[in-house]
Amino acid sequence: MSGTPDWLTPLGLRAATAEALDGVDAPRPTGPAYRPRASAVLVLLGEDPFHGPYVLVLQRAATLRNHAGQIAFPGGAADPEDTDAIATALREAAEEVGLDPSGVRILATLPPRWVPASNYLVTPVLAWWATPHEVRPVDDAEVARVDRLTIAELAAPANRLRLRHPGGWIGPAFRTRGMLVWGFTAGVLSTLLDLGGWAQPWPTGPIEELHRSCDPPVL
Repeated sequence: MSGTPDWLTPLGLRAATAEALDGVDAPRPTGPAYRPRASAVLVLLGEDPFHGPYVLVLQRAATLRNHAGQIAFPGGAADPEDTDAIATALREAAEEVGLDPSGVRILATLPPRWVPASNYLVTPVLAWWATPHEVRPVDDAEVARVDRLTIAELAAPANRLRLRHPGGWIGPAFRTRGMLVWGFTAGVLSTLLDLGGWAQPWPTGPIEELHRSCDPPVL
């Protein structure tokens, strides 16, 4: 992958042929009732000279109807003018956090997964932030905060856990900097750690219960 650092090479090669995401996909309905809306998120990796590799995340505004207050990747539903999932992810990132897409290098797209709460079929778009710059919430009604989580803190066994959703779903999660990352975002992050060869052995039990009190606070 020309123009990308050596530490990204294993991730890019494995992501191109990945077939599953860790604990992300919910059982999908069948028949005409299953009409999810296409969407995409940008899984943007960069590198800080002091703290090493990181991934860009945001916190959804607490007033949103779906996924309020949750930690997520920039992204959203496809617009008619979007040519593909990559176009959707880049457009949404520009609209949400002011990302300049000209400094982004696409590495791969991961398998799309259905998110029942929003009825979105989400394609994660993996990318390298070749030319990083300051980003911030463009619209406070949608995004509360933007941050960069380091690969080191995500891979630390002390920051990893498994959560059971009230609906019975069980999946990976991360607890770091006083916030909780769970659901679709945590599943993608867990998969990234595995594909990149950065995952460390971590305790997968006991399983913690997800309650409203577990929702992430403002970063």
